[in-house]
Amino acid sequence: MTSTEAVVDGDWEYRRVQLPPGVSRISATVQLSIQAEFSGWELSSVRLYSDGTRRVWLRRRRSLATPAGLPGLMV
Repeated sequence: MTSTEAVVDGDWEYRRVQLPPGVSRISATVQLSIQAEFSGWELSSVRLYSDGTRRVWLRRRRSLATPAGLPGLMV
């Protein structure tokens, strides 16, 4: 699975993931489910090309990360 840098568009962050031709549909589902579960991504779109390559766009809401320190820690 290859991925590129995230693209920010307004309130959403997008990331393109490319799955090679040999990846089965079930394996692709498992890989994308792991991304959704642990990284907060959701499926935006999928394109299946004639050579078997899948190009997937994932998206998630942008979060305002705390710039330094731990969340909730008063400094």
